[in-house]
This record gives sequence, structure tokens and C-alpha cells, in this order.
Amino acid sequence: MTMQTSLQHRRTYYQLNKNLPAAEETILRTIRDITELVPDAFNMKSARLAVILGDKQDALWDMIYDTFEGKVPREKIDGFKAAAGTILYFYDMDVIKEKQQQFPLYAANFPVWANQANGMLQLGIWSALRELGVGANLQHYNPVIDTAVKKMFTIPDAYQLVAQMPFGGIIAEPAAKPAEDISQRVRIIQ
Repeated sequence: MTMQTSLQHRRTYYQLNKNLPAAEETILRTIRDITELVPDAFNMKSARLAVILGDKQDALWDMIYDTFEGKVPREKIDGFKAAAGTILYFYDMDVIKEKQQQFPLYAANFPVWANQANGMLQLGIWSALRELGVGANLQHYNPVIDTAVKKMFTIPDAYQLVAQMPFGGIIAEPAAKPAEDISQRVRIIQ
């Protein structure tokens, strides 16, 4: 599959279940491989992931619901809980601080570059999961859930939570995307 085709198939799937169309080990190997392959400025390797599966998947989303004290509808949270797993994306502030000390001229850029690398990682994994027939979506319940997530999974304090990606078997295809006038966002200058 070409990169462009892969991106065309990557969609936001909200209706997921625990029936994975690929072996769990294949999915985990893919996540590890993509994490190793995605570039990072100054090769800082700042991204950290936690892949939550099984009973911990359900506990994660119950905790998120409880943390928001009912301000997020239960049906919405239960949709994410119904997935087979969730990837928690972090970047390691200790790595960023080390690079800032090592290269003070670029100190202000390292947090930005860590976010950029994390975004590439999210897209890479999201697209690779879709190639395996697995659906996913991307959520941002941080920073509200940060402390509870770190406590629940013994995550180091230096890890900054960036996003949550529930993934699983696809129950239903999302609606077709409307056509976009891409000239509004891409200018060709010759």
C-alpha cells in the first residue's frame, strides 16, 4: 500500500469493538516498529507509549468518566471503552530538558519538535493500524486525566500525556468525507 493510499483509508472510527481483525501480537509489533521508524528532531526519541489492553482498557475509560464527574456523557465514554485497547501517547520531558541543556541555542524548539514527532507517530500508527483492518480514533482528555493516568499505570512524572487512541474492530464505516477545495490550504508558488 502506498503512503497516499494508507492515508486515504485512515479514518476516524468511533464505532469499535474488542474483536480485533489481526492478532494482538501483530498489532503490538506494528506499534513498536512504527515507534522506532518515525523521525524525531535531533534523534531525541522523546515519544513514549503505553498500550492499554484487557481489563485495564475498561478500567481506563471508567476512570476517565469518573475523573470528569459525569460532565462527559457515559455513552461517549462507553464507546471508547468498547474498543479492544487504547494507546496513550506521551513525550518525556527529561529527554527534552537534556536536549535543551545540550543545545541551548535551540532550547525553545525542543518541546515543539517533540509535539511534531508525536503527531507523526500518531498518524503513522493510526495509518498502520488501518492497514491491518483495525479502526481507531484520537482523543484528548488530557490534562484533566493526567494525574489519574500516571497513578493508575505507574507512569513517570516526566511523561507528558498528549493523546489517547482507542482502537479495535470496526463496527461501522464513518460517513464519506466532503470534498475539499485544497487550494484554500495549499499555495503553489513558481
